[in-house]
Amino acid sequence: MNTFAPSSLPCGDAAAMPLLLKRGERFLEPDVYRTCLDGQPAVVKDYTRYRGTPLSLLARVLVRREARMLARLQGWKHAPALLGTLGGLALGMEFIPGQTLSSAQAVGNEVFEQLQHALDRLHAAGITHNDLHGTNVVVSAGVPVLLDFTSAWRTPRWLRHNPISRQLSRSDLKNLLKMRQRLTGERPSEDIAAQVADPGWVAVVRQGWKRFYRWAKQR
Repeated sequence: MNTFAPSSLPCGDAAAMPLLLKRGERFLEPDVYRTCLDGQPAVVKDYTRYRGTPLSLLARVLVRREARMLARLQGWKHAPALLGTLGGLALGMEFIPGQTLSSAQAVGNEVFEQLQHALDRLHAAGITHNDLHGTNVVVSAGVPVLLDFTSAWRTPRWLRHNPISRQLSRSDLKNLLKMRQRLTGERPSEDIAAQVADPGWVAVVRQGWKRFYRWAKQR
């Protein structure tokens, strides 16, 4: 993977100064800041605070996985362009100006039609986003752009019809429908609602996890 280098010439001095967007506080959560890389506004996900710790290896895996996913989607208008990595613990990507769906008060149906098409294309390629919510979708000049592919997964072609893969795709679609209903008031049809309903085994697994989590907290 190509490394990136800061450049302030085309961006201007103000854009070249790093601006912290989010401080990583949870487990393996990176610091996220806006800066100027390779002459263009960029967003950097920075895990370097884990350098020299046992979590460094896991952080490097997360950077490498997301970089590979963005490289696979390079040139697609619904994902930011990959700019490169730095030291194995930081990931640079194109800055997408716009408004997130979580902060929007109203969004037209045409945006969600585009988002549905984008999701269909991902799933057809065996890719699930796995963290689709309002803060991870930016509408830029009327085009929805998916952000944060840390949890994204690409399933090999021969495994794409197994129950787990189908459930991941179902969860992506369910989250899309929730966002659409919140912002447009449009409820999914009974047929669509039935398509995204969790099968019985998912409910069993989820309930088992909740019980384990409660037990672990008590311990």
